[in-house]
Amino acid sequence: MNGLTATLIVVIIVLIVVVVFAVIMGMRAKRAAAKPETRPTDPFHTGDQDSLRGDPRALKAGDIVEVRGSSYTVRGTIRLSEGGWTWAEHLLDDAKGGQVWLAVEEDPDLILSLWTPVADAGEPGPKTIDFGGRTYHSEESGSAEFRSEATTGLAEQGTVRYHDYESSDGSMLGFESYGGADWEASSGEALSRYDVLIYPTAD
Repeated sequence: MNGLTATLIVVIIVLIVVVVFAVIMGMRAKRAAAKPETRPTDPFHTGDQDSLRGDPRALKAGDIVEVRGSSYTVRGTIRLSEGGWTWAEHLLDDAKGGQVWLAVEEDPDLILSLWTPVADAGEPGPKTIDFGGRTYHSEESGSAEFRSEATTGLAEQGTVRYHDYESSDGSMLGFESYGGADWEASSGEALSRYDVLIYPTAD
């Protein structure tokens, strides 16, 4: 009798241990399921900068853009696509009638550049072009589809050919031909995210 009692006690203890273990594992599984999945964040993501300085990817006609202390108004935008690649060029107008272009693209990081029209740069094609005391080397060329928004001086849509050059100090020289027109040249410079401050207009 004593042996049977002892066996029953052992069996009961074992069952209790099994039940407690099962309850604990079940609670852990529920907590794991309820806990939101955490993913590594991109340390170079510009979310905080966008909230403080405005988002260049959301630029539209009428917005005010400050580039290195100079203020401009966005007159219009050209949105371009080549294959699966897209980027935008915004026509900026200052208070004195001067005009520059702000290019915005992601590769995958945000890339900003400022372009100023220039004359007497010749035409693209050679591997190198000497202009303004610099030697520019051919970087890339191609053609893209575009559509125009607000005031750009271009048709609502069409095609553009482009050819980009770069010098050893990072200065850029770009050529564009919209709709088969003559080549137009611009000198370009890279901008940091901190060079650009945006004051969006109300929708």
